[in-house]
Amino acid sequence: MTAPKTSIAAPRRDPYADFLRSFSLMVVILWHWCFTILIWRPGGPTATSPLGFTSGIWIFTWLLQVLPVFFYIGAYVHLTAWQRAAARGDRLWQFALRQARSLAVPSFAQLVTWIILGIVVGTVFNLHWMGTAVLMVVSPLWFVATYLLLITLMPVSVWLHRRYGALVLVWLAGLAVAVDILRFRFEIPYVEWLNMVFVWGFAFQMGYFHGRLSGTEGDPRKPDDQPDWGFQSTRSRRLAWILTFLGLFLLVGLVGSGLYPGSMVGVPGEGSNMAPPTVCILALTLFQVGVAELIRPFVVRHLGAGGWFARSTAVLTRFALPLFLFHTTGMALSRAVEWSIFGLRIEAVEPTLNWWLLRPVAIIGPLLATLPVIYLFSHRRWHPHAHGRPEQEPRLAG
Repeated sequence: MTAPKTSIAAPRRDPYADFLRSFSLMVVILWHWCFTILIWRPGGPTATSPLGFTSGIWIFTWLLQVLPVFFYIGAYVHLTAWQRAAARGDRLWQFALRQARSLAVPSFAQLVTWIILGIVVGTVFNLHWMGTAVLMVVSPLWFVATYLLLITLMPVSVWLHRRYGALVLVWLAGLAVAVDILRFRFEIPYVEWLNMVFVWGFAFQMGYFHGRLSGTEGDPRKPDDQPDWGFQSTRSRRLAWILTFLGLFLLVGLVGSGLYPGSMVGVPGEGSNMAPPTVCILALTLFQVGVAELIRPFVVRHLGAGGWFARSTAVLTRFALPLFLFHTTGMALSRAVEWSIFGLRIEAVEPTLNWWLLRPVAIIGPLLATLPVIYLFSHRRWHPHAHGRPEQEPRLAG
């Protein structure tokens, strides 16, 4: 199957793509804010989660580990954004570098700030664990670095998509399987990190097919000639069911074999499917893309109806990525204030009933601490008219 040539015509913006991007990032943010348990040891703080204290709830990570969805829909959004840029005469490599730079600058600023802060505070107050704490705060930037690499490689991946279509997905999946064999069967050191490119590259490359998978590539129209983003053909729905069950059965087989852990997020003391990713994430991508397509008409219908759902999605679309970039900084500041006032005794060492009941409240402190950080680092960068070209806003905001 060969992918068709990408059209230069400027498409209208897909509201469901905005929803998937913002929703996937917000799930990650809320997971960190609500379910991170910090345990203080002589060497400093270490992070764990309820998954380390319970059995069976790891099955929920098959739906809640949504980074595959972000890579998938992110590729589609960047591809359609490039179509608009190409209509203005931009070259793909120029577009890719501009997109990457808009994300790299605030990320690098945050990284440098925390490194300097860690060195100064650790030296002045003789806190030997400060380096560990800084590493925990900036650890989500691995995701940003991988995403930046894939954006930068768009000239290559788009060319491969046009030339070879779905064959590129087959090769990326095959390379990911080969890496896992070299990693687990032959125990070759460091080879597993190649899957940061092959596995996440698979999810990103699959996003180029979103228009074909959803059927929206054919530009379906409503009776009033407006784009029908909720349109779903029988073929698209059947394909969504195929992807859902294919991914699900692959996950069941891989996890059931005992070769891979069941959780799709890291659990201290256990093997990880995420750091670096294993072929389980390939299966998870298929499963979640199928589910996302199945629910698309329902979500688009509610987005088009207005009301609180549409308004909240619009807000999240603008601020989800800035929130993701700085949410661990806000969480660190919030925890520091709490500990300075109440001491470490307020930090749970394991999830109790009271701890579970307070999870909705747990987002308040980190949220209030993150908003000023976003303003400090990026209030102009994410302002819709900061650069004089409103169409550039989706680079970061959605």
